[in-house]
Amino acid sequence: MVNATKTSHEIAWKPSREGWIQVQSDGSVLQPSGSAAAGGLLRDHLGRCMGAFTCNLGKCSITRAELKGAAEGLELAWKLGYRNAELNVDSRTALDIIKNRDHTDHCHGLLAKQFSSLLLREWTVEFNHVYRECNFAADFLATKGHCSPFGTHLFDVSDPNFCYWLYHDSMGISRNRLINDMI
Repeated sequence: MVNATKTSHEIAWKPSREGWIQVQSDGSVLQPSGSAAAGGLLRDHLGRCMGAFTCNLGKCSITRAELKGAAEGLELAWKLGYRNAELNVDSRTALDIIKNRDHTDHCHGLLAKQFSSLLLREWTVEFNHVYRECNFAADFLATKGHCSPFGTHLFDVSDPNFCYWLYHDSMGISRNRLINDMI
């Protein structure tokens, strides 16, 4: 039998390596309406925002919203000419689907195929699971997606509420999180 204990950890946003763009994305579903949205941003190794987006998705599952946000983030990185991307998502389920991409009978099979297509391009993409505590800027954008018209839209990065989260991250402000440790 495996016992799990929780240990306190300080979690903060970490920049990517120089020459890489960090794609942060998140999904959001409001209850009880089922209204779904996604959002994300691109950051350079200094933490500067190089682009941001919101998506109003109508109604769908949280996993689909997470996947759509990740796909839109990678597509934006490609369109802006970045060829080394680090994708950070806070959903382990979405990350598993993205990494495996062999879900032809899976309910998210079409999005899995979209990732296969994205990853066949001539670039390097690395995947990371991150905790919500270092993904607050993407969380903010996903929430803003609920107020956007249907579809994907570039986001005005001068929004003061968004700038707060960028500053919060770049200053290395951490949050405490209890994480299960397996013994």
